[in-house]
Amino acid sequence: MKGVYRFLIAMVLIVAAIASYSAGNSTGLFAFVVLGFMFEAAFWLRLFPLSKKRKSHAC
Repeated sequence: MKGVYRFLIAMVLIVAAIASYSAGNSTGLFAFVVLGFMFEAAFWLRLFPLSKKRKSHAC
């Protein structure tokens, strides 16, 4: 079930990014382009989350 929610959130983010980009392109408002960039960044970060891995150093 967790995978379904992750997929749905990713799809909502990418659709919101595309809608913002197209609204910014048709109206000429740069704020929509910035908003689209933020949605796209959230999409990619949600798709490939940053993970902090501790590396143990063998001495």
